[in-house]
Parts: sequence; C-alpha cells; structure tokens
Amino acid sequence: MMFSIEELLQAASQIDKFLKQQSWKFCFIGGIAIQRWSELRFTQDVDLTLLTGFGKEENFVDILLKEFKPRRSDAREFALTSRVLLARTKGGIEVDIALGALPFEERTIVRASTWEIAQGISLTTCSAEDLVVHKVFAGRDLDWADVERILIRQHGKLNLDQIRSELKPLLELKGEIDALEKLEQKLAVVERRLQAKP
Repeated sequence: MMFSIEELLQAASQIDKFLKQQSWKFCFIGGIAIQRWSELRFTQDVDLTLLTGFGKEENFVDILLKEFKPRRSDAREFALTSRVLLARTKGGIEVDIALGALPFEERTIVRASTWEIAQGISLTTCSAEDLVVHKVFAGRDLDWADVERILIRQHGKLNLDQIRSELKPLLELKGEIDALEKLEQKLAVVERRLQAKP
C-alpha cells in the first residue's frame, strides 16, 4: 500500500501526541525531518529516536507494542538487541523507533524543535544540523543527495562547526572518517553553485 506525504505527516502527528502523553523525550529524524529542512520528497515510513537510556528499554518497548503492531514476530527481542523497534501504525504505516541512549542522540533530542504543519498538526523534529549528521553517518547515495538538498535549502543558516564536531567522533567510531572530506566537498560545490546563480 502506498501512502501520501499528507497521510505520513498525519500519522507522525498521532505518534507525536502518543509519545508526549507518555512524557517521553523523542524527535523525528529521516524522511519526516527531510520534509521540514529540505524539500518534499517521496518517503513511505516514519523514523524517530526515542530516548530510553541503557537498562530500561523493556519498559518502553512493552508500552510501544501495545500501541503499535510489530513488523516481525520477534520484534521485542530484536528491539532489545539491535535497539530499533520495527512497528506499524494501525493504519499500516511503518515506524522505525531507534532506542536512543548515546550522548549524540540525547543532544539531538535536546536540540529538537516543534514544526507546525497545520492547525492542530505539529511534529517534534531534529534540527537541520543533526539531520545532516544522521545523513552523512548513514552514507547511502540517497542520504548524500539529501545532504546536498539540505545544504542548499538551509544555506547560510547551518551551524557547520556543530555538524563537524558531532560527526568526527561518530565517523571515527564507524571507521569512515573520509566522509568528513566528502561533506566538505559537498559544501564547496553548493557554495560555488549558489554563487554562480544570477
């Protein structure tokens, strides 16, 4: 089944309300945040980070599985070992809930802000800077295309020093520090392109 952007945003808004009712700390990342900081593009799922810390993940997962349908038979065990709960809303939209505990994930949630889409519909999304960090870290072709679009749309507004300082230790941990140089190249390309515009 295919869903429209409007349907995804509406589902995300309902998820937002549910998580706030639990007084949980979270923010949307991935395709939902892209709609805010880049440009509308096709996406078919909802990604978010939920701050659980280490040691109490079961409590969160059990409550979530009462609200959302699991996408695999071992969803609970998978979530507790891989730190991602693969679920689905009652309306059939897939939701990936990362169980956040790392300092960067906590800072991402602290820096998150409210995006009011329409009357009565608002979402808590990560900042544009943290979205760039997530995308560079993921490093797929689609992610790099997203990075370029964010750099263009948010040109002159991004805290580039923050992006670099958050990325460096994460990429070192992943063993892909070369991605920092790729980001600098993207920044230079975007700068030249925008300066060349009449």
